[in-house]
Amino acid sequence: MTGTGTVDIRRAATRFHTRIDWLDSWHSFSFGNHYDPTNTHHGLLLVLNDDRVAPGAGFGTHSHRDMEIVTWVLDGRLEHRDSEGNHGVIEPGLAQRMSAGTGIRHSEMNASATEPVHFLQMWVLPDTAGLRPGYEQQSVAAELASGGLVTVASGRDDGAVHINQRDAKLLIGRLSPSTSVDVPDAPHVHVFIARGSAELEDAGVLDEGDAARLTAAGARRLTAGANGAEVVIWATA
Repeated sequence: MTGTGTVDIRRAATRFHTRIDWLDSWHSFSFGNHYDPTNTHHGLLLVLNDDRVAPGAGFGTHSHRDMEIVTWVLDGRLEHRDSEGNHGVIEPGLAQRMSAGTGIRHSEMNASATEPVHFLQMWVLPDTAGLRPGYEQQSVAAELASGGLVTVASGRDDGAVHINQRDAKLLIGRLSPSTSVDVPDAPHVHVFIARGSAELEDAGVLDEGDAARLTAAGARRLTAGANGAEVVIWATA
């Protein structure tokens, strides 16, 4: 049932865009040198960057503090190293969470010398500042194969990886053509179409790279288009 709140559709081409020799990045919210005071977050979600990194390149060692960072690879392989001694290679179907806490330094490099990597990086505020930095990665490939929404990250211990924010949850689905799922009812819901297209009840069709920002809008059906869809949904306070 739809609610009486608002649905704000953001088309792919309207996102902020960073293009340099090794990086092609689209930003859903203000990021780096791109700043719009009216577009800094949606609920607790502060960053959703859609990044493509050239072979052998990547983000060298840099620091973060008091942020929950979830990375989701769409194509290719991304190698992570951090100052806590964690090392992992993230592939499609593998969820990664890094809690910056009191401070952490890390790098994210394309693990291939020949193929690009395409991934989403998403940031949410923690519910407690000054926590110990942490890292976790977990495969959800088997669950995704079921065709519905999978709780990939959550602060309530019902997700594949745990984030230190009890009022945020990340759901991802790889939907077959014409498959429908229920978008959760939450104060703020951000629906991003990572691949394909889908129709959001009472809001129309969303194509690849498009997003819908729901505010107190109630639960709605999301139906994949003719070629299916990979959907990334944040439900937060």
